[in-house]
This record gives sequence, C-alpha cells and structure tokens, in this order.
Amino acid sequence: MASQWQNFLRNLGEWRGSFTTITADGTLSESSPSVLTLKSDDSDQLVRFGLCRWPAGVAIAPGGGPADGAGEPSYVTEQDYRSLGRQAVFFDSGAFNKGSLQVAPNTVFGGEFGFIGLNRRHRLVQLYNEAGTFDQLVLIREFRAGSGAEECAPTSANQLLGTWEGKAATISADWLEPDIADCQLVLGAAELEGLRLLPDGGFCRLPEQVSHREAFVLEGGWLPVPGRMERLIRRYDASGAWLSASHKVLTRR
Repeated sequence: MASQWQNFLRNLGEWRGSFTTITADGTLSESSPSVLTLKSDDSDQLVRFGLCRWPAGVAIAPGGGPADGAGEPSYVTEQDYRSLGRQAVFFDSGAFNKGSLQVAPNTVFGGEFGFIGLNRRHRLVQLYNEAGTFDQLVLIREFRAGSGAEECAPTSANQLLGTWEGKAATISADWLEPDIADCQLVLGAAELEGLRLLPDGGFCRLPEQVSHREAFVLEGGWLPVPGRMERLIRRYDASGAWLSASHKVLTRR
C-alpha cells in the first residue's frame, strides 16, 4: 500500500486553472486565473510548491491559467515540502482532504477537498468565519498543462439519483493506514435535500454552523465522468476535534 508521501506525489505537475469564490447564498464571483506547480527533486524526497494567481476578471485561457497578455501575477508564493502535516491526508488516487484539526472559538475554520483524474484536478475549499458560521466556498478547477483536458458539465440532480456501489478508504486522526471497505449509496430526492450542486461536476454538503460542542461532518464530491462519483468526507467529534476522513469511489448500478 502506498505511503501518504507517495500518494502526494501523484499530484506532481503544472496545473493551470482558476479560483472562483461562491458566497453562502450560492452566488459565483468572477474567476481569477492560476498556475500551480508541484515539482520533486531527483530523489522524490523534496517537493517544491509554487502558486501564481492573477486578479479576478483577467481572461482565462481555454486550457486554464491566464490568457496571453494577462501581465504579471498579483500573488506569488512558494514552499518546499519534505513531509506532510497531520491536517492533510492523501489517498491512493492522489485525492486528498485537509483542514483545521480543531474547531476553536473566535477562529476561522475550513476544509479542502481535492480530487484528481488523469489530467484534471477539482478542488473545493469550505470556509467558516470566527463565529463558526458558513461563509463561502472556493472552487478551484485545474487542468494539466498542455493536456487539452476539458471541464466537466455542471452537476444536476439527475446525475446523482440512483444506487451507487464502490469502495471506501477511511483514515483516522490517530492511525494513517486506511481501512478499506465496500460501500453503497442510494440517492433519492430526499437524500439530495441540502446538497449544493456546483460547476465542473462538483457538489458538497456542509452544516451552516460548526462548533466545538457538537459533532459534524463536511463533504465534497466530484463526478469526473458520467456514472462515476468520488466523495471526500471529513468528520469532527463532539469536542470539535478532527476524527477521520474517507474517500469513496463509486459507480452507478
């Protein structure tokens, strides 16, 4: 079974895309172009992360990232990784989930859900304000540079309805080896209540309020192709501490 680091390395490459803020009421803001790079050294023991972003409204190229003539980025950051913190877990496909380890009063809280296909990454960040109230989503649509990969269609209820079967890998906060199990999901109209349907095959479910006094669950999902669903689920216990994360890969029966 691959290690967390080996799963992280599945994300290597140059990813050209965009960041889009979605307000709590579902309004999409203008997107800002981005270029994210993850490069390893010859031994794969060090990974250099780089992110460039341009202002919202700058034209986005068909393959993601800034169009010609966009000028210099407005935000640039770099970081070297030799290990991974406890707040992030990576699964066999390279999909990952990371977020706050603990809900704390008067502190912003959030979680990220990252899915990866052959030449695509679909990422979603869920953010809460200092009062623990849901604030906004950030949708990040990325395409491997030069691949010609295309965006998925916006998610519709009909794409989700039905019976789904597959495998679930669960990693707990105190044990990073995944537990693998069969899983089934039956989705009818009632089960879709409260689900937010997003562009690029995305969807999510989240509480409107989080607290260090009540257990809760965050969920992000992606439909990379028709009939295939991936879900990332992050669980917190009644003290607001991170408990576990699961990655479910399902096909519609």
